[in-house]
Order: sequence, then structure tokens, then C-alpha cells
Amino acid sequence: MKFTEQEIQGVFVIEPQKFGDARGYFMETYRKEIFDRYVGEINFVQDNQSHSTYGVLRGLHYQKGNYSQAKLVRVLNGRVLDVAVDLRKTSPTFGKYVMVELSEENNKQLFIPRGFAHGFLVLSDTATFAYKVDNVYAPDQEATLMYDDPSVGIKWPLAAEKLLLSAKDLNGKYLADADCFE
Repeated sequence: MKFTEQEIQGVFVIEPQKFGDARGYFMETYRKEIFDRYVGEINFVQDNQSHSTYGVLRGLHYQKGNYSQAKLVRVLNGRVLDVAVDLRKTSPTFGKYVMVELSEENNKQLFIPRGFAHGFLVLSDTATFAYKVDNVYAPDQEATLMYDDPSVGIKWPLAAEKLLLSAKDLNGKYLADADCFE
């Protein structure tokens, strides 16, 4: 596996090695000892999966305070544009974001540490998205950062009228009013 730290400290693109032949392929997508060596010790406690159609934008979600989650995300089928926004107030990259295309073709994964808002936009007809988290979901601690916050300036490749968003995602907070991390 290849680990590449991104412009924001602690965020990594992980590229598994894929072995294929006429029968199909095999790849190791996670091995704790290797992951811990590059990223640090993380104890994943829950796996999640979603399936979405073209134009669905899920996010930018995060859990507040002690309920924050580190995530290891990947796409099982389809293609998404994955985004992580730094919400750590003391970070030199506070309010900045990382954007990475994840797909079944490139097999890239993205590790997002605690203290980030996360979301993705589906670019293919459908996409199945899977991720590990290091803290269980606490619905009463969930928060949403506005996907179109001008102070963050995410450059989504689809026009706003083509995005499919939930009511929750349409009613997120802007960075200035968000519950950020110390």
C-alpha cells in the first residue's frame, strides 16, 4: 500500500496494490500494522456503507466534540468526488479542504482524521461508498457544514441546481457559526 499525505496534515490518500489475472483481482484494502505505521494507531469500531445516484451530494457531515470520528473511506463501485474540510481551529489549515476522486477504477482510499467535516458528490450513474470510523455514530452530536460555504470555497463540478441534497444538508451551518474543534 502506498500512503501519500495531502496538503492538510493528517489526511492521507491510500492506494492498495491490486493483483489481477483472467479470474479477476485481489487487493488488501486495510492492514492495521501498516496503517498504524503511516497514519498512527486508530481503532476502527464501525463500518458503514451507502448507495447513491448521480448528483447526490452527502455532507459535509461531522460529529461534535468527543464524538468526532476519524474515517477511512473508499468507493466499491462508481465514482465520487470526496471532500474533507479542516475544522480544527488551531490548525494552520483551518477552513481549508482536500478533494480527491475515489473510484472502483483507481481504488484510492482517503483517511480523514478527527476534526474534519466530510462529504462526497456522486459523479457516476450510481456509487456504493464504504467507510470505517473510530467512534460510533451519535445522532444527537451530528452537525453539518454548508456544502457551498463561500469562506471554504469548494469547487464542486456540478451546478447547484443539479445537486441532490437532503433537507439536513441544505440547512447546515457556515464555518463562522459551526461547532469547530479546539
